[in-house]
Parts: sequence; structure tokens; C-alpha cells
Amino acid sequence: MGDPIRPLQPGEAAPEFALPAVNLEGAVSLAGLRGRPFLIGLFRGLHCPFCRRQVMQLGHVQPALESAGVETLAVINTPLERARLYFRYRPTPIMLLSDPDCRTHQAFGVPHIEFLPEGSSERPEWPSRASMADFEAARVNPTGELPEPLQPMASNGVLNAMDGFELDETDQAIFAQHSAQLVGHFLVDGAGIVAWAQIEALDGPNSLCIFPSAAQIIAAAGRLVR
Repeated sequence: MGDPIRPLQPGEAAPEFALPAVNLEGAVSLAGLRGRPFLIGLFRGLHCPFCRRQVMQLGHVQPALESAGVETLAVINTPLERARLYFRYRPTPIMLLSDPDCRTHQAFGVPHIEFLPEGSSERPEWPSRASMADFEAARVNPTGELPEPLQPMASNGVLNAMDGFELDETDQAIFAQHSAQLVGHFLVDGAGIVAWAQIEALDGPNSLCIFPSAAQIIAAAGRLVR
């Protein structure tokens, strides 16, 4: 396994990116956003029901951020046409960007869980080196919708069924390649410097699928624009 990815910290420069827009024409880039503070959420693909819910929450937060002069972006780890089809029926006011290869996630340093092989003598160090046993033992219910806390992959299946969301071949391919990608939220100021960051589950697998609340995001934006 290679060196662990280190998430960008406040005070560091955001990386250059240019991604196709899902619900706008053309592409959105860091250069094009220069001079405007923005919140960027880096999510797994549409196969993740918790990510779909957080994108919806960001849509509800967007008016407050807009009034504070902060743009709201969500990067979805789903190919462009599949994302466009989904959000055609579930529109959102935030800028949606497609990154099926998670290159922007990597550029911002959002970790991808690497599982140790069975029988490995390496010591687990979450999330860069995780044991499958620890992951399987995790139980989550961050939105309170489940009848009881469930193993993260099992919870995905239950919520997708509740939503009537069926993974197509595109979703299945993304899931197979990027299901262990973590989620990151970054607030970037008008000069392109990270002002606030929050990474999913840095303290262990039982914190998977827990994302910043609306109040946390609005408070962070408020500190930025003072």
C-alpha cells in the first residue's frame, strides 16, 4: 500500500479542478470561481443513499449560503449522463459536478479506505489501512431512518430499497471501484484557500455516513465572511 492520502487543511490552497456540470452548461473550475467563496462537497456516487440525502440537505442550506455570498457545489462520483438523468427528476439549486474517477476527491486529499488482505501482519491504521473485520463490525444509523443501526453496506441496501433506487450497470461499476471512497466538505475563500474542512469518519468506521449538519455548515460560512 502507498502512503496515506492527507486531507487538505485550513490555510492550504485548494487544487485546480475543472469538471463538467450536471445541471448547468459547460464546466466549472477553480479558476472560474476565483474571487467567490464556495463550499464544495465531494461525494460518492448515486449508489450511496447517504450522499443523495446530503446533496438534498445542501440544497436546503444553499439559500443561506447564497445570502452570505458563498457558492455551493457538489461533486458526484457518477458519470455525467447518469447523474443528469437522476437530477432531472430530483433537481437541486446547487451546482452539481460529475467526477466518475474521484480525481477531485484525491486532489483535495479525501481518503479512500484501503483494506488489508486477510491474514496481513500489517497493523490497521484507519482509514489508510483498515481491517475488514473492523469495517464489518461497524454499525450506523446517522439519519435515524433505519429500524436499528446496521452495517454500512447493509444500510445502503435498506435505504436504496426504501427510496426505490435501483443501481444500474453504471452505478454498479462505480460502486465496485469507489465504494470505499470517503466524503469530504471544504469551504474555500475567494483567494482559493481552504478555510474549513470536514472529512467523513476520520475517527473510525462507526462514523461512516455522518456528514456536517446544516448548522455546522452555516456557522463555518458565517466565520468565513465576517
